Amino acid sequence: MARAALQIGVRDLAESSGVSAMTITRFETGKTKGYAETLEKLQRALEAAGVEFIPENGGGAGVRLRKEVL
Repeated sequence: MARAALQIGVRDLAESSGVSAMTITRFETGKTKGYAETLEKLQRALEAAGVEFIPENGGGAGVRLRKEVL
């Protein structure tokens, strides 16, 4: 969801995170749960690009685009 919200491709996320495109694809398709270090790299890259991760709040975890403060 985060990648879609940013409208970036797998290769773009791979480049910004330092995680291979194949690993990202395997994670997104549920073929792997990913190592903690890998998930942290992905989260840092997505947050730097403008995504906020929303914690579990009874309705499930989620993401949203960070609101720009003017």
